[in-house]
Amino acid sequence: MANLSLLSTSVSVPLITLAIGAFPPAIQAASQVNVTCEQNSIPTVIATLSERDKSQVAPILSFLPEYFSTDEAVAICQDTARKLHVFYNQGQMNYLASDTLEGKPVVCAVERRGLGCDSYGSEILFSIAKSVSPTDLLYNMLDKNFKGSEIPSSRTVSRIYTDLRPLWWPF
Repeated sequence: MANLSLLSTSVSVPLITLAIGAFPPAIQAASQVNVTCEQNSIPTVIATLSERDKSQVAPILSFLPEYFSTDEAVAICQDTARKLHVFYNQGQMNYLASDTLEGKPVVCAVERRGLGCDSYGSEILFSIAKSVSPTDLLYNMLDKNFKGSEIPSSRTVSRIYTDLRPLWWPF
């Protein structure tokens, strides 16, 4: 029995060491995402991916004057940045989506495609009182890193889902 225990230990320790050595960047490279609201001429939610000694910045949503007053834009931008910061760093909510709830266009974060803004696994980021297409609202606010080249047709898609991680992020 002692020989079996010794054999088990002598095989498992090198295998664990080999596994850790084979994937050091994935295990050791701790990426952090910091989400803030930059308050330039147009308040914009910005995500900064920091990894070791380098950072990558990605604007996500700009709170455009055609949808928001100046004060409203700043307040909603700050609140949205705070929520997205938590979502990124806890690995929650993978997509942005838009919908109409109680007659108002809303933008929300959802865990997976197919969920509406009123589903379990979603959180409303903001709504507006203006009568606009929720798809147009989200598409126009998104930075180029987060949207396709053309707005989706409302005839073919009921809502768009935007991945919260740009393609160039390593995770």
